[in-house]
Amino acid sequence: MTGKGGVGKTTVAYALGLTAAAAGKRTIVCEIARQERGSELFGIEPIGFNEVRVGDGLWAISIDPDRMVREYLEVLLPVRAMASLLYRSNLFAYLAAATPGLQEVVSIGKAYELTLDVRRAPGDGRVYDLVIVDSPATGHGVGFLEAPGTFRRIARGGPLADQASRIERMITDPERCGVGIVATPEEMAVNESADLADGLAEAGVALDELYVNELFPDRFSAAEIDEIRAARERVESPALDAAIAEAERAAAQRIELERLRGILPGVPAHELPFLFTSGFGEAELRDLAEELAR
Repeated sequence: MTGKGGVGKTTVAYALGLTAAAAGKRTIVCEIARQERGSELFGIEPIGFNEVRVGDGLWAISIDPDRMVREYLEVLLPVRAMASLLYRSNLFAYLAAATPGLQEVVSIGKAYELTLDVRRAPGDGRVYDLVIVDSPATGHGVGFLEAPGTFRRIARGGPLADQASRIERMITDPERCGVGIVATPEEMAVNESADLADGLAEAGVALDELYVNELFPDRFSAAEIDEIRAARERVESPALDAAIAEAERAAAQRIELERLRGILPGVPAHELPFLFTSGFGEAELRDLAEELAR
């Protein structure tokens, strides 16, 4: 799952996880971020690097890219203190910056491990039917998916390069991996989604679905809007102002939705409503999951 920052990508990822779990699929949502949001959404303790059950048939894990690099060093070096010292050194920071794809490969490597039928890592040997990766926002999304190939070409050999090659094969196999783009029906988000789709095509990664989030409802017919506008000319009313503003926003959103459909014809587009609520938690996630299940 990817998309422009602020479009609700993580929310949709977890809602999709609930939908899949309700359909009987053992599912895990894998957040790749320095700060996870799943614990806030489900009202639980922070989700760390361990697989945490958040619902019937649904688990979650948080992967911090910085931690993944540090743990990779600990695997390479026999002494943990030596790995910690190297990680904090200016030399390593320079080498990491000069090695495109290193951080991404070790991060996505954990997500890849979650897809395996035979698990090396702890987790009760749990095997998942579906792994939903909440990847970085649009600005980094395609680069994140291209990182294994980039790293493989630069590294040329070694165990991490071999793993990068396996990950690259999985990512570019449409039978095993596909991308869902999350967007709001707004001009900038639609434009970035179009650019992202082009980038995915160039990278050889399948675009499976679109998720258009935060759609305002069409509450009023054209005749009703005319009546509301006429009433507003006769009297000042915050309620009438709000009704007009909402109708105008809904109309603008529908234009952008149709533009997105026109840019990416043939890609299924799931419409998710704007939830008028003072907070957002598990109940709202389940509302979105029900929408996705329809």
